[in-house]
Amino acid sequence: MTKIDIISGFLGAGKTTFIKKMLDEVFQGEKIVLIENEFGEVGIDGGFLKDAGIEITEMNSGCICCSLVGDFGKNLHEVIDKFHPDRILIEPSGVGKLSDVMKSVIDIEKEEDVKLNGLVTVVNALKASKQMKAFGEFFNNQIEYATTVVLSRSQNATPEQLEFCVKQIQALNPKAAIITTAWDSIKGEQILKVIEGQDSLEMKLLAEQHAKEEAAEHEHHHHNHDHEEHEHHHDHDHDHEEHEHHHDYDHEEEHHHDHDHDHEEHEHHHEHDENCTCGCHDHEHKHHHHHADEVFTSWGKETPHKYTREKIEDILKSFTESDDYGEILRAKGMVEDVNGSWIYFDMVPGEYELRDGEPDYTGRLCVIGVGIDEHRLEELFELV
Repeated sequence: MTKIDIISGFLGAGKTTFIKKMLDEVFQGEKIVLIENEFGEVGIDGGFLKDAGIEITEMNSGCICCSLVGDFGKNLHEVIDKFHPDRILIEPSGVGKLSDVMKSVIDIEKEEDVKLNGLVTVVNALKASKQMKAFGEFFNNQIEYATTVVLSRSQNATPEQLEFCVKQIQALNPKAAIITTAWDSIKGEQILKVIEGQDSLEMKLLAEQHAKEEAAEHEHHHHNHDHEEHEHHHDHDHDHEEHEHHHDYDHEEEHHHDHDHDHEEHEHHHEHDENCTCGCHDHEHKHHHHHADEVFTSWGKETPHKYTREKIEDILKSFTESDDYGEILRAKGMVEDVNGSWIYFDMVPGEYELRDGEPDYTGRLCVIGVGIDEHRLEELFELV
């Protein structure tokens, strides 16, 4: 199975620098083919295969670099058959539409043993607002179809610029993970986990909550087994379905993997094979995820907003001491401190803890509970 990651971004966003970082830090042990479509920004030497329209050279730790001209789909087949790589990185032209490249890869999924893995868009944090206005159709398409947006030059942006940029991106695509931490402060491994959907805070908390509910349900079922065997067995199964499909539903919401691909196979391959631990099946998923909020709801946000320890502690106190925001069963997050360090927090009913942690890819918040007032939570965390 060859993974295919598309690394898009407007001209000058920093795609090539980002790709080099990933090649140096995470893809060393993999057989990689980098494909540049049209106006590639990396200089290419080597023989030109005129018939195939493929130009090939060695680049960066044995990575094979191809420039495709002409029939992109046909040439992609030839690259796969010739090199059998572990991973293909496609760097489209800076003015190409991400949706077009994505559709070409989806067509190839039907014929080759490949999987569309990550849809990444690199965005210059300092220029995003202007480019959105000036090149709307192309720029917005790259954001709308991304599963992960990586901000470049975020270290040079003011906190206000960064927050405004993130809000603009979230308005176009509320489901994409947005990496706001400066590239020097974050490892390639962390970035890859985000791209491959393995680092969803919301998904992890929902899975934990589901496990707790299931354990409690099992205990209840065990105690009442002799008395009402059939009835409780039915209830347990029903709740199990509700919980696990809530987990799957939120995973979709968070990572945008369903994304109007018009490609059910890809969607479910992504959701269930690679990242999802819920063990559910497609027909069950379609049938049951609307039960999700009958069990519990989750509120998850990503933000570059900076906080003080006192502010986070006040928030957690209010969760443990009152029901003003709903019945909070779990709250967890990692956010940047105003002094530049990172605050990690975790809260369960009756207790909470704060600690220092490593920089994350952006500030992340997740609250799970019953009857959550989402608007009040946004106000509480100063996100409105």
